[in-house]
Amino acid sequence: MLQSSGERPPQARDRQEPRHGADPGQTRASVDGRDVHTLPKAHLHLHFTGSMRPSTLLELADKYGVRLPSALSGGEPPKLRATDERGWFRFQRLYDIARSCLRSPEDIQRLVREAAEEDVRDGSEWLEIQVDPTSYAPFLGGLTPALEIILDALDRASRETGLGMRLLVAANRMKHPLDARTLARLAVRYRDRGIVGFGLANDERRGFARDFDRAFAIAREGGLIAAPHGGELSGPRSVRDCLDDLRAGRVGHGVRAAEDPRVLGQLAEQGVTCEVCPASNVALGVYENDRSVPLRRLWDAGVPMALGADDPLLFGSRLAAQYTLARTAHGFTDIELAELARQSVRGAVMPSDVRQRTLARIDDWLTVPPGGGAG
Repeated sequence: MLQSSGERPPQARDRQEPRHGADPGQTRASVDGRDVHTLPKAHLHLHFTGSMRPSTLLELADKYGVRLPSALSGGEPPKLRATDERGWFRFQRLYDIARSCLRSPEDIQRLVREAAEEDVRDGSEWLEIQVDPTSYAPFLGGLTPALEIILDALDRASRETGLGMRLLVAANRMKHPLDARTLARLAVRYRDRGIVGFGLANDERRGFARDFDRAFAIAREGGLIAAPHGGELSGPRSVRDCLDDLRAGRVGHGVRAAEDPRVLGQLAEQGVTCEVCPASNVALGVYENDRSVPLRRLWDAGVPMALGADDPLLFGSRLAAQYTLARTAHGFTDIELAELARQSVRGAVMPSDVRQRTLARIDDWLTVPPGGGAG
């Protein structure tokens, strides 16, 4: 059975300072370097249905007679732009259609196992996957049975793949805050089964973070890290609201904090990790292209980051691709990529021995010459 250590990420004073030096023999603009797939890392921002393989979606849709729109069946990631309400509605509609294809415990087990396999292939040694169990409850016998089925699937996939796996329960900010309190209590009740955090997802432009402060207080008092979404579709104020109103230990996305030096300073001073998902930021139209994502600005401000894939089903790229993007679009050297990986590990809710072992393996990765074999 999965056990949650309850250990929180190290505080800001315990974090190593980012190392900005150049990797000898490698220029900042270099595309070549060590294989990012073999770089040990933690994955802290992955949504449940969004982790599904496109081929699995096609098979499940056929199994249940679900007619998929061409955006989900065409073999290419859909063209999305969610910076207005119409675009966000289309994104949510596609997500809901995909979610409707998960109807049995076997479907859940398959999704979780395949998500774990993909993460292992990308060098992840720890995955904290995010889910709103109410979305699956109608097909799985209710809210509590749905959560237990998901936790059982994580336990099994972790044993089969060797990947450390934990769960974040996420409330939907489009629903009533009382629903969020129910989820927070449920998450705390199952903390010893592998739940480590409590989140808040969906359109951050709707409602106020403070409406959910009681739910997050329940989660924090129960030993869970607060990890709400903020600073993607809305600006830096939404990040500040996550920090001030919800006392976030991590922020899902957070990239638009780059628009306000004061918010950047607050993130850096408090050591709050931003779960940055570069490919999804571009796919949703938050930024025009890969180079526009402000990775360097967050890095230079000392804001800890954990790169994440968000929803690979809809955005077309998984975890290792985010590190490749940091290298090719933002000139991150191998030493800097290794530090990004360390920041993801420090931001994870993992046992201290696992943390230290993973950090040591990151150091080992740097001892392999660029273009050499796996470390």
